[in-house]
Amino acid sequence: MRLAVLVAVFALQGICALFFVSDIILSVLGIYVPPLSWESREILEISAALGLLLGLGLGGVLILRALRESRQARERLRRAATAFNELLEERFGEWGLTPAEREVALFAIKGLSTPDIARLRATSEGTVKAQTAAIYRKAGVNGRGQLLSLFIEDMMHEEPLGAAPASGASGAA
Repeated sequence: MRLAVLVAVFALQGICALFFVSDIILSVLGIYVPPLSWESREILEISAALGLLLGLGLGGVLILRALRESRQARERLRRAATAFNELLEERFGEWGLTPAEREVALFAIKGLSTPDIARLRATSEGTVKAQTAAIYRKAGVNGRGQLLSLFIEDMMHEEPLGAAPASGASGAA
């Protein structure tokens, strides 16, 4: 539907612009066109001008709608990022991760390699490997993939936005 409206607006503006431009070009080139009655010419010019104004108005409406949808998408993304960060903090707390392990876990979830994490933290790869092993043990997983899948699964089973968060250990079975 939107695409059809957009195509119609562009077509209408194109036809109206073509009318004005062709009239000017024909005059400049001295090409004789049989005259129209002044009433017919005025009706054509008013129709073309109204078509351009209509296209401008519809284009403005479409731009405003796109801006509103973009704002809504950014807000949904912000809420999802906030929920994900809250989930990370909650799980890290449940697992009893140290501040260093939290940082390493976050880098691992972001997909950084062990050498990259070591370089960013200014520590050895052996230290990072020991920390990731501790993280996996505390989280009850065997590797990065399982660690990440815990968070993806939690996010997919979260309550809808705006609902009260489900408590971790309590609740009906």
